[in-house]
Amino acid sequence: MQSSFASRTKVIGNRGTPKLPLFWIAVVSGMASLLIIVAVLQYRWATQLSAATEVRIGSNLQSLMTTWHRDLYNELSTICIALQVGPDSGAHDAWNDYLQRYADWNRIGANHEFAEGVYTNPELIRDIYIWQTSVRVRPNLLRLDPDAKTLENSNVPQELAALLARLQANSSNLGLSLRAWEFRSSSESEDAGGGIQMSSSGFRSDALSGWQFDQNIPAIVHPLVHHGHPFDSNTAVNRRAIDWLVVVLNFQVIQNRILPELAIRHFGDRDGLEYKLAVVATGNRPRLIYSSDSTFGVSDVGNFDSTMRIFGSPPDNVKAEFWQTANHGRVLQGEEWRNFSAPVWFPVIRYTSQEEPWMLIVQHRAGPLEAIATSIRRRNLMTGGIVLLLLTVDMGLIIFASRRAHKLAKLQLDFVASVSHELLTPLAAIYCTGQNVMDGLVQTKTDSIAHGSIITGQARQLIDLVKQILLFASTENGTNRYTLRPLQVLGILQSVRKNVAMLVEGTGFHVEQQVQAGLPYVMGDLPALSQCLQNLLLNAVKYSGRNRWIVISASVHEEENHHKEVRISVQDHGSGISSSELPHIFEPFYRSPKVVDAQIHGTGLGLTVAKRIAEAMGGSLSVTSEVGVGSTFTLHLPVARNSDTEMADRVPELI
Repeated sequence: MQSSFASRTKVIGNRGTPKLPLFWIAVVSGMASLLIIVAVLQYRWATQLSAATEVRIGSNLQSLMTTWHRDLYNELSTICIALQVGPDSGAHDAWNDYLQRYADWNRIGANHEFAEGVYTNPELIRDIYIWQTSVRVRPNLLRLDPDAKTLENSNVPQELAALLARLQANSSNLGLSLRAWEFRSSSESEDAGGGIQMSSSGFRSDALSGWQFDQNIPAIVHPLVHHGHPFDSNTAVNRRAIDWLVVVLNFQVIQNRILPELAIRHFGDRDGLEYKLAVVATGNRPRLIYSSDSTFGVSDVGNFDSTMRIFGSPPDNVKAEFWQTANHGRVLQGEEWRNFSAPVWFPVIRYTSQEEPWMLIVQHRAGPLEAIATSIRRRNLMTGGIVLLLLTVDMGLIIFASRRAHKLAKLQLDFVASVSHELLTPLAAIYCTGQNVMDGLVQTKTDSIAHGSIITGQARQLIDLVKQILLFASTENGTNRYTLRPLQVLGILQSVRKNVAMLVEGTGFHVEQQVQAGLPYVMGDLPALSQCLQNLLLNAVKYSGRNRWIVISASVHEEENHHKEVRISVQDHGSGISSSELPHIFEPFYRSPKVVDAQIHGTGLGLTVAKRIAEAMGGSLSVTSEVGVGSTFTLHLPVARNSDTEMADRVPELI
């Protein structure tokens, strides 16, 4: 038993790997190359798709930020539109005109009315002043009171001191520009043959002639040129000097109402804000103006998806159009959307060379856009990898199925050849015997008995061959019906030896039987088990060679799960089976090339049928073999239950 176990271990451990034919090597190499190309293309496609997704999200974000900025401008510009500073920069308007317009606008807003389709928001305006720098003695600050509809002299608020001083200084520069403009306009008019006329376009081409924004207060200012004095037309006024309209905005309203409403309007959905937003005044001392989240603010300036400069700087060229809208209406390409400037609606008043612009900072709640794009890329690569893996498995299965089909076709051809040979031999013997009878060579009773014996033996061989093929077909289709009942092991062995006695004795084999005493009953179908063991015995006879000794043994064993089984073994001392052939000996139609070369008769179905019968009985069939020593085939059968055994004792077993 130890030797058998060692030989089995040796067989399993030394299994060889069959070499692939050149054709299949070429096929596998071609498919592997194709998969590598597809994988590279998949990687490039995923990378490009990730980049395109990031650009698409960025472009959409840039569009949202631009429309956000447009609506912010609409909120701030309603008062500018209401005051109606014309293209002549207010040259023909009196102070009371601005006061009346402001009062009307304030009344409409207080009553929640619409004026020409524009909703007014009087809470946005804290104060409106007229800074009279045209007065020769000293500048005068007038405050417009919309409720009392009066113009009041006002002291200069501390927060406006720097702005008003700067405007006063700019008034002189604009006065010089005005004189040069008047001189040029006069020359052009005289050349045209007319008198000196003032163009209605005023200073529209001058950036300082439009509305300008002070980010520190915040406030909006506009120069006023050539006004009639509101109190006394005889008052000495420098008609080439400039006055200023100063609109002081309510910072609290911008911070607590306008900016949150714009955030919800443009970046919100049913689940809240899709992005985190913050408006930050940058510079040496950055300050937070608004944030949609308490954890998102000044410290996140360097960690953003996109930033937009809300108010542009004044143009370098003073003759440039102040209504410039750079990048407006164009989708930003590449990485441009990460940091860009909004259209310049209000040129910003700068006090120093160091800019402190207001910046809109946006970050997606799910994380940076690079992380989102990377996640999409990783998901696409994972999906593509799974598809490639499935494709690889599919190709492998196709190759395996093709090889198996090719191998099966070859085995079937070999089976047809073997069966033809098996059929041809007895048919030839029967034909020759019949020909001898027909030719009159059989004259005595002894000759008749001899020829009859030949015909009977060859016919039996044909019948056994046909039965074997029919039995294989029935096990293949699952049409066999077995009647399982308790059987005695000795009864099974006697039935088998009786069926093969003539063949074994005729070939000079010695069969040794070793049966353990007191073996329990086994569950099985007697004809089927007899056929199974008969196939094993005939296989041992066929491949034993010159050593004509066979051992049939039976013993009971207890498994690890405490279930008992009976093992019936058929051992021969033939040439043995190599380790590379052991995995295939139970396959249909398989015959060892060495056996085929030795011209040993067979169909390759005997062991297949035996294994299928064993499994149908609830057992199994195993083999151990060593080249040059021999082979041992073992039939494992389950032990019958006690109740079945008692019933079998009352019903005699038919042998």
